[in-house]
Amino acid sequence: MSLNPTLSEWLNFVARWVHVFAGIMWVGTTYYFTWLDARLSEEEKAARATGTPAQIWMVHSGGFYVVEKRKVPDELSRKLHWFRWEAATTWLSGFALLIVVYYLGGGALVDRDVSQISIGAAIGVGIAVLIFGWLVYDLLMISPLGRNEKLFALIAYLLIVGLGYGLAHVLSGRAAYIHVGAMFGTIMAANVWMRILPAQRKMIEAIKSGNKPDEKLSAQAKLRSKQNTFMAVPVVFLMISNHFGGNTTGGFDWIHLAVLIPLGWLAAKFIRRA
Repeated sequence: MSLNPTLSEWLNFVARWVHVFAGIMWVGTTYYFTWLDARLSEEEKAARATGTPAQIWMVHSGGFYVVEKRKVPDELSRKLHWFRWEAATTWLSGFALLIVVYYLGGGALVDRDVSQISIGAAIGVGIAVLIFGWLVYDLLMISPLGRNEKLFALIAYLLIVGLGYGLAHVLSGRAAYIHVGAMFGTIMAANVWMRILPAQRKMIEAIKSGNKPDEKLSAQAKLRSKQNTFMAVPVVFLMISNHFGGNTTGGFDWIHLAVLIPLGWLAAKFIRRA
């Protein structure tokens, strides 16, 4: 199946614009709150002696802002702002772009010098990567392995390299990169909607019922959010790799992937501490 070239171009343009803009908002919000949490944790240590809430003062756009962190909200009657639609919009527009660019027609999806896989089978592989990528990640996270961040990162890295190797021998180089990036994006969006937001809602429901919120829920949500910040940097590279053919040629795309992903994690670690 293929679209009219003019319609395809317009869909490509709209989906790409929405995807990039929503992604900027999502990644920006993610790193902003990560920075806030790190700075407020430092302030909390300094404020323990006085018993006063930790605060951060900031200046931006002609105004001064003060931010205070609470483990639980003391006034549920106040409006609570949820940052969730950036993640949903980024994922939905990205999946639409995946369909328009790779699945309709399939010309960019397969490389006959790499594999003789059919377009239908290649699409099946791509969608399976998104679904099973999230399922495997989530199962690992809720297993005892999820409590050991370093070991989890090592196992996850080996699985990613294995996936990259497999995709590089089935799909075109660009499609392999895009699908690994789309898998990361799917995991990030699912973390927000299926793990972080539900945990926060359960905490609020407990407060409304007069019960103490489960601190494990807060810790789990924080860990998922932290991992999203580490995935964000590799995702950005993988998503723009479509414009850099030199990075995805020669049949060794999985090696480039194996090197660039940990470099992205190191960059994310530096940004988190900045």
